[in-house]
Amino acid sequence: MESLDMAGHLIRRLHQHSTQVFVQRTQEAGYDLTPVQFAALDAIHAHAATDQARVAETIAVDRATIGGVIERLEQKGWIRRVVSERDRRARELSLTAEGARVRAALLPIVRALQDEILQPLGSADRARFLKLARHVVRP
Repeated sequence: MESLDMAGHLIRRLHQHSTQVFVQRTQEAGYDLTPVQFAALDAIHAHAATDQARVAETIAVDRATIGGVIERLEQKGWIRRVVSERDRRARELSLTAEGARVRAALLPIVRALQDEILQPLGSADRARFLKLARHVVRP
């Protein structure tokens, strides 16, 4: 098997393509964020008053990476961190009004670019690809 046809290489190339399309479409809409930052915003929206560890687990990034992601989102004014009333050592995360507005504005853009990422595939093949990808990442 040629190395350029191996699963790992093709997955890496697809990830590069996906990231490129995401950044291009979100920048065209006037937003500066990465796919991981959007995933974190979405996870915080879905799990209000959650902590960094849960966000990291939800979006499948390591704890070291999530710290920088959360810091950048906080600097942009899109999330807030407050001391947990249940555990004074923990910080609970929530979207600010601006963060909720940004997420809502980006959601249709992010949904639309999904088809662009898999553009060469017909709808049946896209559904099959997604089913197989979910099977690999969520055995």
